[in-house]
Amino acid sequence: MTSKVHAAHILVKTEQEAFGLLFDINHGKNFEDIAKEKSLCPSGKKGGDLGWFGRGQMVKEFETAAFAMKPNEISKPVKTQFGWHLIKVIEVK
Repeated sequence: MTSKVHAAHILVKTEQEAFGLLFDINHGKNFEDIAKEKSLCPSGKKGGDLGWFGRGQMVKEFETAAFAMKPNEISKPVKTQFGWHLIKVIEVK
């Protein structure tokens, strides 16, 4: 069972914007570049990198999605109290 995840994310206000960015990523745009340009989270400056986190450190919806993913996978938009996230899992352990 995965105990820690190293992930990055892009935070935007609307589901529509999140799906638009996911489309761009799936058609060749760089996740980190989009995070720097569009993410509302301070982590955007680092390409969305959140570093390593364990269970109980992120809001439930975000954690559930991140811990269900494989490395290099990008989530569909995930809604939390902060907005809409695209999550990219970098590594798991």
